[in-house]
Amino acid sequence: MPFGKDLDEKSGGLPLDAPGRRRRFPPLLRKAWYGLNQAFRRRLSGESITPDQFTVLRWLVERQGESIAQRDLASWMGSDPNTIASLVKRMEESALLQRAVSKEDRRARELHVTAKGREVYSVCRECALGLQTEVLGSLTEEETDFFLEMLDRVAVAASAAADDAKG
Repeated sequence: MPFGKDLDEKSGGLPLDAPGRRRRFPPLLRKAWYGLNQAFRRRLSGESITPDQFTVLRWLVERQGESIAQRDLASWMGSDPNTIASLVKRMEESALLQRAVSKEDRRARELHVTAKGREVYSVCRECALGLQTEVLGSLTEEETDFFLEMLDRVAVAASAAADDAKG
């Protein structure tokens, strides 16, 4: 047995990646996310943005004209406010977005995509769509629809479980 291999005790000590072992939700979800994130990161490398920065741009472009607060972005991305503040600061320094004091709450910051941010988003969106097509191409159209519906339900349930754990 190779050193450092994780073992699945319920499968008689087989390595987690061994053929025939029981499928386990967390490792599969993490492996899928990690692979997708790495592939997207590599495809975005020429644009000097990260997958998280692309996600921020997507939210801002899709909700253009709306007032978007950093706290809303944190919620939509399933991240904490400190991580989003750091991410937004780096994006502002790169001229991808602008922050402004909210007219409604002087403590809050509203986010607005810049012309450069829209341009970068447009180029990177093609990368994102290509990767999505490639990855989901392993499924039929019906399987893709079903998979995305189930993944959405899992995401909602996981978010509710996280909220319940807050107490």
